[in-house]
Amino acid sequence: MYEDFDKKGYLFKRNIADGRKDWIGEGYTSTFYDPFNPAARTAFWKLINEKIYSKGINAWWLDATEPDMHSNISVEKRKEVMNPTFLGSSTKYFNAFPLVNAKGVYEGQRSVNPNERVFILTRSAFSGLQKYAAATWSGDIGARWEDMKAQISAGINFSLSGMPYWTMDIGGFVVEERYEKHQPEHVEEWREMFSRWFQFGAFTPLFRAHGQFPYREFYNVAPESHQAYKSMVYYNQLRYRLMPYIYTLNGKAHHQDYTMMRGLVMDFPADEKVKNIGDSYMFGPSLLVNPVYKFKERSRDVYLPRGQGWYDLFSGQFHKGGQAIKADAAYGKMPVFVKEGSIVPIGPAIQYTSEKTDKPLTLYVYTGKDASFTLYEDEGTNYNYEKGSFSNILITYNEADKNLTIEDREGDFAGMQINRVFNIVILTPKNKKPLDFNQKTDKTINYAG
Repeated sequence: MYEDFDKKGYLFKRNIADGRKDWIGEGYTSTFYDPFNPAARTAFWKLINEKIYSKGINAWWLDATEPDMHSNISVEKRKEVMNPTFLGSSTKYFNAFPLVNAKGVYEGQRSVNPNERVFILTRSAFSGLQKYAAATWSGDIGARWEDMKAQISAGINFSLSGMPYWTMDIGGFVVEERYEKHQPEHVEEWREMFSRWFQFGAFTPLFRAHGQFPYREFYNVAPESHQAYKSMVYYNQLRYRLMPYIYTLNGKAHHQDYTMMRGLVMDFPADEKVKNIGDSYMFGPSLLVNPVYKFKERSRDVYLPRGQGWYDLFSGQFHKGGQAIKADAAYGKMPVFVKEGSIVPIGPAIQYTSEKTDKPLTLYVYTGKDASFTLYEDEGTNYNYEKGSFSNILITYNEADKNLTIEDREGDFAGMQINRVFNIVILTPKNKKPLDFNQKTDKTINYAG
């Protein structure tokens, strides 16, 4: 393969000429291909299709896409080792490496299997990356409280850049020795930090844990009786119950260029106080997320943007907007508030995102202002939505007459659930209701579209 790529001029050669070796084992001379060359992209896809995709692997983890041909060298040196590119100077094109690299994999997979969705996880990004089915994670971050805090603003700023699919290594990747060695005096801090990070991760575009030892499975973090374990189970289940809401946000990202993880300035531009808030954000149009990033912290200062009231997601308690509050942040609770005038669909417990169920969908209606939500659905695993195979159900609430309306479904797709049940839970400023998946609903609607 190397000889073939070399003969055709598909490789960056400076790393080899300089005799640099990577850090694996005794060290090996290596280089990257030039993805700015369309023929090189095609050849790279042909290689990974033959060796990997054809064997049943159907998702891609594209690491080191800065590009990191040799770790820990300066940006200037990195430009030198990839100069020139097929298109010209590396100084001009360096930052676009992850874009064209993802483009080659995306177009390659769609060329051989146009009906299966592509998924790419890549370590670096460039404007427009989302059109190649790529999400970016924030790299090999540290595993300290301050690293967790830094991820909040990192995700916000990434999203403000116009790219909707951001994620991080929950718990951090590079772990301090005191956690890695499971030193008894530090075990409880690791458990609390990981569970707090997990709470935060449940309200990000992609929810994933990854890192070096210690292992990240719930049962490896803490025993079942531990509050860290219970918290992780709860937030994992909550994430999957929120799938109707989250999948709709993904639909909006594609069809309406929407951003899922939203800096407060995006939704409340008239409120001067939100302009420098980097540790709170909106997840979709309704949920104000406030991660807890300090050890043993059991409350958190939260600013509630003005112009509407806010409901505590978990207790249902109503608060006026335009004020800072000291929010409860018990070990198993991250402060999340729902904007007054919201409809949040919550589904049944599921084990995986594409699990089909005919169980009811519960609409939590947070009154006080008019509200609307358009429930988006499609086939889930293919590209038929590009051909119009998807549906929207508009749900509105009118504060003046207290009426909730579920409009006729628009659109259809193969396998669509025609008849379904909506349970309705109404919250008002004076009638708080906790988030209880077993509570009695206010009304049940049998819907046939």
